[in-house]
Amino acid sequence: MSQGDLLHVVTADDISDRRRLFGHAIVWGSALVVALVAALQTAQHMGYGDFGFQTWRPVLYAYILWAACLCWSQVLIRGEHGKRTLFVLPAALFVVSLTVFPLLFGLVIAFSSWNLSSPLGRQFNGLDNVRQMWSDPFYWNALRNMVWYTLAILVEYVIAFGLALLLNSEIRARKFFRVAFLLPLMLSPVAVSWMIGKSMLEIRFGPVARFARWLGWDNPSFFGSPEVARMTIMLLDAWTFIPFMMIMILAGLQAIPKELTEAAKVDGASPWKSFWEVTFPLMLPVSITAILIRLIFKLKLADIVINLTAGGPGGATDTVTSFIFREYRDRSNVGYGTLLAMVYLVIIIIAMTILMKLADRFARPKT
Repeated sequence: MSQGDLLHVVTADDISDRRRLFGHAIVWGSALVVALVAALQTAQHMGYGDFGFQTWRPVLYAYILWAACLCWSQVLIRGEHGKRTLFVLPAALFVVSLTVFPLLFGLVIAFSSWNLSSPLGRQFNGLDNVRQMWSDPFYWNALRNMVWYTLAILVEYVIAFGLALLLNSEIRARKFFRVAFLLPLMLSPVAVSWMIGKSMLEIRFGPVARFARWLGWDNPSFFGSPEVARMTIMLLDAWTFIPFMMIMILAGLQAIPKELTEAAKVDGASPWKSFWEVTFPLMLPVSITAILIRLIFKLKLADIVINLTAGGPGGATDTVTSFIFREYRDRSNVGYGTLLAMVYLVIIIIAMTILMKLADRFARPKT
């Protein structure tokens, strides 16, 4: 081994016991400071005394102190190996501060009565928000609507797959159609709701409504009846995100070796049999990934609903996120809205975990 190669080898450091002891001391000492400050702040917040903490900033400062001591201790305890940890540890601590702490504060708010219009401020109310959620028909109606919205993904997938097959074939102006089909993806859902929902589908002067009257529809109200309004929301949302699934499937189709389809043709397989037994099985991993990502976007559907119908008529188009939004904005009910968001988060985590387990089983190659 040359001298130049030795420069890239991290050897064990000669770290004394006193240095290791000091490293452990600053970590545990700063952790005790965080715990003490948090305990005093919590006690003052619950009315057990006044320790001079007006806000939660002392807890934040104590956490920053502990994070700095933790990074420093890695170098003291592990030497050069600890320096390599510093490339990841600060980022991990930053993510914890942006996700874990807000989640904990959200849980505290979820079990509180906090109406922004009330002069009393936030007050702990135990399980009252849970009981209100359990007897809230509008929230359960929003959950039922989400079932219909998510089932529409299967239809979107079929359309996206068909478009991808079309754009993958040898047709004229193929590049033009690829760009044209991607245009809806470049628009924000808010712009789509205003340009199409508020303008083209407007019942009096909208061009689509006027064309529907010309065809014989006396009252072309796209948001008047529950079924038509829900279907209109599905169509607008699908028109926006089908190009996303299409481009992922198209990329997967282009990655399939042409030798496989040509071999199927030589064996006498029909186009349908070649698709069903060769192309579709090879596309399963890409298809499942596209469906799962589309499902994530679908579960947070709110902007189109808020701009067009505000959940109406009668909650027929409501989604969970739009309903939670109105709890915050219209009713200023922060505690109840936070509880609904937490419950929805748990439902999403459980559902996505089950779907990913099933997806892994179906996408696994058969031996």
